[in-house]
Amino acid sequence: MATGERDRPWVMRTYAGHSSAAESNALFRRNLAKGQTGLSVAFDLPTQTGYDADHPLAKGEVGKVGVPVAHLGDVRALFDQIPLAQMNTSMTINAPAMWLLALYQVAAQEQGALPSELTGTTQNDIVKEYLSRGTYAFPPDASLRLTTDLIAYTVANVPKWNPINICSYHLQEAGATPVQELAFALSTAIAVLDRVRDGGQVDPERFGDVVQRISFFVNSGVRFIEEMCKMRAFVRLWDELTLERYGVTDPKARRLRYGVQVNSLGLTEAQPENNVQRIVLEMLGVTLSKSARARAVQLPAWNEALGLPRPWDQQWSLRMQQVLAYESDLLEYDDIFDGSHVVAAKVDELVAGARDEIDRVQAMGGAVAAVESGYLKSALVGSHAERWQRIESGEQVVVGVNKFQNTEPSPLTADLDAAIQTVDPAAEKAALNSLREWRAQRDQKAAETALAKLRETAKGTANLMPATLECVRAGVTTGEWSGVLREMFGEYRAPTGVSGSVGVSAGGEAIAAVREKVTETSDELGGRLRFLVGKPGLDGHSNGAEQVAVRARDVGFEVIYQGIRLTPEQIVAAAVAEDVHCVGLSILSGSHMELVPAVVAGLREAGLEDVPVIVGGIVPDADAKALLASGVAAVYTPKDYDLTGMMSDMVDVIRAANKL
Repeated sequence: MATGERDRPWVMRTYAGHSSAAESNALFRRNLAKGQTGLSVAFDLPTQTGYDADHPLAKGEVGKVGVPVAHLGDVRALFDQIPLAQMNTSMTINAPAMWLLALYQVAAQEQGALPSELTGTTQNDIVKEYLSRGTYAFPPDASLRLTTDLIAYTVANVPKWNPINICSYHLQEAGATPVQELAFALSTAIAVLDRVRDGGQVDPERFGDVVQRISFFVNSGVRFIEEMCKMRAFVRLWDELTLERYGVTDPKARRLRYGVQVNSLGLTEAQPENNVQRIVLEMLGVTLSKSARARAVQLPAWNEALGLPRPWDQQWSLRMQQVLAYESDLLEYDDIFDGSHVVAAKVDELVAGARDEIDRVQAMGGAVAAVESGYLKSALVGSHAERWQRIESGEQVVVGVNKFQNTEPSPLTADLDAAIQTVDPAAEKAALNSLREWRAQRDQKAAETALAKLRETAKGTANLMPATLECVRAGVTTGEWSGVLREMFGEYRAPTGVSGSVGVSAGGEAIAAVREKVTETSDELGGRLRFLVGKPGLDGHSNGAEQVAVRARDVGFEVIYQGIRLTPEQIVAAAVAEDVHCVGLSILSGSHMELVPAVVAGLREAGLEDVPVIVGGIVPDADAKALLASGVAAVYTPKDYDLTGMMSDMVDVIRAANKL
């Protein structure tokens, strides 16, 4: 029935940031003027992984997928003329979440805001970084310390802030089923809450304050009925967990608080205009059910499978939200699914499946143990392989990709080079100059003293936030702060999940035919074909690389895959050491024009002119042509979903390179 008054709309955001703090600030202010009601800050990969622009791994990555933030001056510029005491700001930041919140707090205080006035979210879910996004910096135990220190600090000092956004979004992007998405996210919540409860920094009587500041960041796919049921299941499971495990008796404190970025995994490069209706359907999954409605929504743009969206593309996605919220009657009614036996049965099914999977993870020792053993990553890689197989076989229809492929020319993509935004190549040079100037004008002794205190604090068990705030005020940089903690906590490489993944179960004629080609070519070359899959730079989105590695193994290649975050020099060294027949590079961050030529040049310098290089990722057409002209053998983009066909092409490329 109608409620008689309209509900307040959810917070409307667009995920934005690129090139520089000043450029991003201008974009933020334009978006707010268009009716956006919150900010969602995208940081570039060096910032997300705790490196300054002058680190070797940052080359080609500065300003590409978000805004570079190296120090307090960048944050001042990023939020210039934006009153932070009145703003709800979400920051997609994880390993250095403590650092970015400290920068934000100090910048806000310089504006005159009190910490108690600040509202927003730091993502700060490190577990899913080991499974999907790859922007971890420290080992799991040290990462959990940073997470729980930040939670304890904010509960006491920044009480309106959400110190963690536990993310199931990226799990779905990595292949998770709805049951896995529910179970793995809630297992992460258990790991974090147990650590806070047992850490002694928060009075047990205030544990309800901790629980009610925990938020979730979820994914909503195109199967919008299933997605809506998933959210109702999420509400039920969270309520049970916080009551039964943590004894939180206040129903308001147990309420599931979540924001949404709808699915980017299903956006297609082929017929990208179809992405508009996909995005709308995905939005309905998290808005239709009042009892499970999102608190905040951000939508991707129709052209994200092509490259970086332009401001107009982001505006289109914002207008989708506004039409639903202000023109439709959605917000005038109670939950329209209450009493539906179909919905109730599906929710029960998801809840039961998630409980079983949570129990399995807990029996292993919890989420962190399941990360370290490789179980969680292998489960996601396996689920993603099954999804890919369904698309390849046509069992799972993707309109415009594997069915209904005939199309009229699209006016949206008539000029592909103009259909996306490109980052100014000068952005990296500007960031390097800014970094040098900042270090030159700061009080160097004060910075060194602050870093020494951070190092000393890291040796013990005290909360790291006060020392971090001192570093901010002393002019320390992102890379310097993270560098001290890397020195104290060590580095870490997460399991890839590839070695334990089965891939296709039966194979079929297509796979059998490619296996035969691989065997014949191996015999002719005198040894099994060896394929190196490389992830150069800081791009941690490894889903595609993992699926390529699994399928290559399925068809008979010996696969060398060392995971993410390698320099071109390391990839070349591995190609030499493993005596490979082909190198495949996967890059989705836009840094392909810098990193791919570096690998090609390195192979030539090492005398491996006969080792072809193939590239996969979000590569605009003009860039693909340039890469092919520079010696790359093949370029694959999101429209190329036939993995088995790619493997056949790769054998042909190897044969041609070896003059067979």
